[in-house]
Amino acid sequence: MTPNPQGRPHFADPPGRAWRRDAPGVAETWEGPTPFLSVVIPAKDEAEGLPRLMAEIAAALRPLCVRTEPRQTRLGGFEVILVDDGSTDDTPRVLRDLEVDFPELRPVRLRANVGQSAATAVGFRAARGSWIATLDADLQNDPADLAALWRRLPGHDAVLGWRRERRDKWSRRVVSRWANRARNAVLGQTIRDTGCSVRIFRRDLALRLPLFHGSHRFLGPLLLREGADVAQIPVNHRARPHGASHYNFRNRSFRVVVDLLGVAWLMRRPLRYEVVEPGPSVPAPFLRLAATPIREAS
Repeated sequence: MTPNPQGRPHFADPPGRAWRRDAPGVAETWEGPTPFLSVVIPAKDEAEGLPRLMAEIAAALRPLCVRTEPRQTRLGGFEVILVDDGSTDDTPRVLRDLEVDFPELRPVRLRANVGQSAATAVGFRAARGSWIATLDADLQNDPADLAALWRRLPGHDAVLGWRRERRDKWSRRVVSRWANRARNAVLGQTIRDTGCSVRIFRRDLALRLPLFHGSHRFLGPLLLREGADVAQIPVNHRARPHGASHYNFRNRSFRVVVDLLGVAWLMRRPLRYEVVEPGPSVPAPFLRLAATPIREAS
């Protein structure tokens, strides 16, 4: 992928829409043009790591856009929507400099800090792709895993990563392990790592999710609530190379418990319907009558 005179990313093909599923056992192929992917990344005071982050995303996704990539997993292009969540460091200047070398970058700057969930929602609405990927900006997520998730995606509505080997303090690992067990017990699910931000899912599903402060920790359960066909694969996790985490036990524990109770209520009260004959101005939405089970990587 090379820059063009207008400073926009090169599109190998126009953005795509959905998988074509002709019959059970038949390999899924794209129906319509090759798909376009939007990578949504909320960032707060992560200026030092942004050049490496963009370089690793480009290295992971640009090879998927070339003609030699199989049609089944080829990208028609991608964009990186980096939402500056009221940073007070050099993030605005760094993003302006990075736009010169990375035409895929689309910075969105918020006037004030609104939190990771709200900044993520801003990215969902700004996205132009039919598919959305998410990452954290602290470089603990490995952007190379986006290619693995994308190649696992055919036939699914979403692929969620789970961190095989956490590079955090032992106390955070223990808390995370028990938090995942508690979430699954309360919600009746088998998501291995709801806190992992490495995900890819359909944008139309993202726009239907009930979003609230703290919802970024429950995107997997909320996708299942919408009836998404979800797969899970192991992903890499790295030590944080710069700065310090914005979260700790004090600012997460009580809120997460309250949020879990709220999500449990939401999971039990979804709207289920199918439009059989829409009127001339009413589109027929893609809605399923029941959630499908999650699948592990083979």
